[in-house]
Amino acid sequence: MQSRVRDLIKSRVSLAPMAGITDYVLRSLVRRYSKTCLLTTEMISSEYLAQTLNGRGGTEILKRDNNHSPISYQISGHKPDMMYLAAKNLTQYADMIDINMGCPVNKVVKGQDGASLMRNIPLAADLVKAVKDGTAKPVSVKFRLGYTSDELNYIEFGQAMQEAGAEFITIHARTRSQMYTGKADWSKIKDLKRNVDIPIFANGDVVSAESAVQCLEESGADGVAIGRGILGNPMLINEIEHFLADGEILPQPSLEEKICMLKMHLDEEIRLRGEKVGIKFCRKFYPYYISGIKNAAKIRSLLVTEEDYSKIITILESVMCVK
Repeated sequence: MQSRVRDLIKSRVSLAPMAGITDYVLRSLVRRYSKTCLLTTEMISSEYLAQTLNGRGGTEILKRDNNHSPISYQISGHKPDMMYLAAKNLTQYADMIDINMGCPVNKVVKGQDGASLMRNIPLAADLVKAVKDGTAKPVSVKFRLGYTSDELNYIEFGQAMQEAGAEFITIHARTRSQMYTGKADWSKIKDLKRNVDIPIFANGDVVSAESAVQCLEESGADGVAIGRGILGNPMLINEIEHFLADGEILPQPSLEEKICMLKMHLDEEIRLRGEKVGIKFCRKFYPYYISGIKNAAKIRSLLVTEEDYSKIITILESVMCVK
């Protein structure tokens, strides 16, 4: 890795950004188990950030603790001036600024952000330059293989981002048109690795220590970025780090451990957002924590409709008695 990035990133595993998922609470949970992985915030719109800092929105999206370092703040947008201001304002929080050029969601792409930038390399390069002008921190880019299977321009795109000043790449090994379907094609990342000089982390379908090793072998990447695999198991990054270091598969968390983590997750979301909002926010995580247990669908339906904290805790405690 280049010296600045090597000094910052001590682990071969990072937490990939996920909108509405990798918030302050989840990042804190991951950091309980992994002390050195690169954390990444959920995607922050550069225009939303401007409104937030002008007192017209919540600032919980910016929250971090001292032990969260190394942490990358991911921003999205298509206006160089707004991206410059976002980078300037986030410098006080971030160890690295990441630019989202891979989000496939329709409302993001239609707004000319995310993966749509892979169809406009000059603008994407201008955004990197603008962010570089706004911060002295390292700048990274996250993108995909291309917009469609007929537009696999990830090598050209990666080279252009490096030339514009990006020092680190995370690449999701799917196209935008695939969204999150099909299988990530890790092998294609090798071609990008041969054509750029900056470090690359591979993303997509890494859900275990074994799949992390397979991804590293097939991609030739410097590391892996864990996205959806972290859901229901904040210990996963530590498990992968341990396996890469020692070759040992750690025991999977027991049902009791998973329910304890879920309780902690719920309590911290309530602490951050207040009880009513915190309970509703946490509903998206329930299925992952209770996956695989007997009557999981029935228990999930109870949890996602319950608004009373004490009743939620009673349900979770009853889950631990399920055999």
